[in-house]
Amino acid sequence: MPLVVFCGLPYSGKSRRAEELRVALAAEGRAVYVVDDAAVLGAEDPAVYGDSAREKALRGALRASVERRLSRHDVVILDSLNYIKGFRYELYCLARAARTPLCLVYCVRPGGPIAGPQVAGANENPGRNVSVSWRPRAEEDGRAQAAGSSVLRELHTADSVVNGSAQADVPKELEREESGAAESPALVTPDSEKSAKHGSGAFYSPELLEALTLRFEAPDSRNRWDRPLFTLVGLEEPLPLAGIRSALFENRAPPPHQSTQSQPLASGSFLHQLDQVTSQVLAGLMEAQKSAVPGGLLTLPGTTEHLRFTRPLTMAELSRLRRQFISYTKMHPNNENLPQLANMFLQYLSQSLH
Repeated sequence: MPLVVFCGLPYSGKSRRAEELRVALAAEGRAVYVVDDAAVLGAEDPAVYGDSAREKALRGALRASVERRLSRHDVVILDSLNYIKGFRYELYCLARAARTPLCLVYCVRPGGPIAGPQVAGANENPGRNVSVSWRPRAEEDGRAQAAGSSVLRELHTADSVVNGSAQADVPKELEREESGAAESPALVTPDSEKSAKHGSGAFYSPELLEALTLRFEAPDSRNRWDRPLFTLVGLEEPLPLAGIRSALFENRAPPPHQSTQSQPLASGSFLHQLDQVTSQVLAGLMEAQKSAVPGGLLTLPGTTEHLRFTRPLTMAELSRLRRQFISYTKMHPNNENLPQLANMFLQYLSQSLH
């Protein structure tokens, strides 16, 4: 049965959407398997995406797990970042080899794929996107905005060093401001991100989020391995179950490459019989056209097909067509076609001459 690939950055709601799709398909009586990072690693570990070697091993384990589960009877849901288009192409090849359809579900955070945690007060200027690498910037009045208690402590320490005073000389009012800032950090998490974090259970550092954003290769429906593509923005948008069902259960599987298909078994005398049958057809055709009239039908012994006689045919022309027919038939040998070789050759001559 089909393969469903989820794609998106962390905190975009992939796991919740995957669970929603699993419940909907299981309610229809279908066998559904979910493959995710936790199932492969034993526990979700965001630090894997900070190490290229471990991440490569993770992708290999995910691909192997999908390949084991993929069949014509079960639905497999891959819940992972899947942000590399080369890896998505490998999954497409797995589905094509298994002769089963697939679709891609792209989950995007409401602020866009590159939007990070919003800063307190950012709602006053909704047109401004704040990156995850946000750092405090001095305002016009000279006061610095703090991103957390750690930044405030660094600023206070630097001020103490400049003034030659110790940390104990900091006024109590400043300490109270620092403690208040620690209790209410400036980084505010949107509701969609909170719900996504709740479903994920893993914490991605801002540096890792920014690195994943830079490495992310967004799906493109113009690529055959990225379609059919369903894009979901936020958790408020309903899951397009009807479209996903149509893509999975009504579409045809990707056609396999001819070079990867095993050749049908053929007997050792196939080429000898092919050469003998085509030679007999040419001999009978040269003999039949001696008494034929233009516009008549030529009937050859051992065939049920007829060839319309329009002009005299030379042996050189017929031999050239015979070599072309033999070259094509050798690429697709099949013992089942042996009784029909004469008719097939006569049809080929009729289409090539008229």
